[in-house]
Amino acid sequence: MFRFEILHRSKISRARVGRIHTRHGVIDTPNFVAVGTNGTIKGLDNETVDAIGLQLMFCNTYHLLLQPGTDVVQKAGGLHRFINRKMPIITDSGGFQVFSLAYGSVADELKSRGAKKGEGHVLKINEEGVLFRSYRDGSKVLLTPESSITAQKALGADIIIPFDELPPYHIDESRLRSSLERTHRWEKRSLEEHLKSPQGQAIYAVVHGGIDSEMRRQSCRFLADLPFDGYAIGGSVGKNKEEMGAMLKDCVPRLPEEKPNHLLGIGDIPSLDALVPLGIDTFDSSYPTRAARHGLLMTQSGGIKAEKGEFKDFFGPIEEGCSCLTCKNFSLAYLHHLFKARELTAYTLATVHNLTFMVEKMRKMREAIALSQI
Repeated sequence: MFRFEILHRSKISRARVGRIHTRHGVIDTPNFVAVGTNGTIKGLDNETVDAIGLQLMFCNTYHLLLQPGTDVVQKAGGLHRFINRKMPIITDSGGFQVFSLAYGSVADELKSRGAKKGEGHVLKINEEGVLFRSYRDGSKVLLTPESSITAQKALGADIIIPFDELPPYHIDESRLRSSLERTHRWEKRSLEEHLKSPQGQAIYAVVHGGIDSEMRRQSCRFLADLPFDGYAIGGSVGKNKEEMGAMLKDCVPRLPEEKPNHLLGIGDIPSLDALVPLGIDTFDSSYPTRAARHGLLMTQSGGIKAEKGEFKDFFGPIEEGCSCLTCKNFSLAYLHHLFKARELTAYTLATVHNLTFMVEKMRKMREAIALSQI
């Protein structure tokens, strides 16, 4: 049911054009994956998202486990039926959210507020898994490799992720190595649980090791020897684009090239331009949709702020030639007015535009790779 085929390799880089075949359709690669945390892209219904042509949506097991609960989703016939999405879905293990509560983001760490972020939420981390308090009602929840896979089976995503530990960026070498070794054990347990009942789902391993090049290599070697269907690169990928690029340049060639790879949590335009040539197949990020809610509209020449006074009487579209429903039907002056008036429609129209921009950008990148221009 799950299959990856490489259609073309660039002659000037490691970039490649491919297709990932799933139960719910094809994902052309390289591609952008929008984040629909609770089973929805904020501000849009899934009929609209499908119409835009977003081929893969990322949903969060942690949030769906707590609300509405995987039992409800399973009774509905799985996540696709529950949210009325016809195209492929990828879910994470829940580990990212749990450990983010414990440590905060890299940005939080650099601002020395990471440890305070999830104080009191994460109760215990041991070999079995992670015990934490629900942010919704304070109840205790134990998340293990097995329970994470069981939850993702109930959700019925096309691609699932094994349970892993997300260590903080600032961590000493011995603790990072200990974390990596436990993550590998958890991933192996996750794979074993998945293989008991594959259900047509694919499972991607998650490569860890922080910015330590030898640990990243060790992670690639360990995971490549296990029958995962693809690979996700996760953990702390660096405090800036330079660190991230150096790590990926060394890491990606060490993964089996016949399988797809995914970069977790990265999807801004400069990163896409820099990393597609390294051979990354899919990228997930909330950046375009979050930017839309803040009135930042994506164009070929860079982002523009809808609320800027210069757009008060600009009666053309956000960008000439854009095929999105927003640009076809509404002026930038109207969006300017909606954002100034704090109308909710502004968020919907801006999100439609930014998602369409991303879908079109990736289509053009695939065309450029096929011509060996990237």
